[in-house]
Amino acid sequence: MRLRLPEERPAEPPTGYKIAYPVLSSDGTRAGFTGVSLGGALPYGVVADASCVYGLRHPAPHRRCDCGFHCVHDRAAAEGLLCTAEHRGAVLLEVTVLGRYLRFELGFRYARQRVRVVSVPACACGAGAVALADAGWGRPGWVGLVPSCAGCLRGRRSVSPESFERLAGDGVRVVAEAAGAAVDGLGVRELAAEAALLQARLDWFQVQLAELGELGERGEWSGG
Repeated sequence: MRLRLPEERPAEPPTGYKIAYPVLSSDGTRAGFTGVSLGGALPYGVVADASCVYGLRHPAPHRRCDCGFHCVHDRAAAEGLLCTAEHRGAVLLEVTVLGRYLRFELGFRYARQRVRVVSVPACACGAGAVALADAGWGRPGWVGLVPSCAGCLRGRRSVSPESFERLAGDGVRVVAEAAGAAVDGLGVRELAAEAALLQARLDWFQVQLAELGELGERGEWSGG
């Protein structure tokens, strides 16, 4: 006796959220995404069909395999994944779940998707991102991108959010989020400035201590 899962026929395709890395083709003519886990080796476009990452010939998603696109129901759950160190350079995608899908407690595993909105987080320094810049890694034929502010670009290859939107095509919308939130009344830039000031003061004290030590060794300072 085979277990038959209940079938759903929603009036509208479900919406889900996921994170991914933005990528740019090596010739600069196409933009897309790559997954953060199993599907990381297979870049995909705004509208894409899933395939088995293990090279098996069954259609994705398959009940006895973990292939297929993955997303979660809740936007906050997807945003939480951006907090981990290995995912800090990812972007948040709002997707429409198309084709066959398997529902689980937190989200969907499905056959086809359309990326509707790309939310680009702030630069690693905390300033608002003005571009997606070369992240220093890639896939064959694709360059990985990371959100970057104007000050952190430093001549790296980059595309603006508007250019990425145009290159990705198929009606996707790219939205750059605001700068990092303040902590105890101070933003990231202010905290960085405070840290730099403290480091400068520490350096000055170290120089003074070194000079006093040299005077003591020459007998010009008694220490009392």
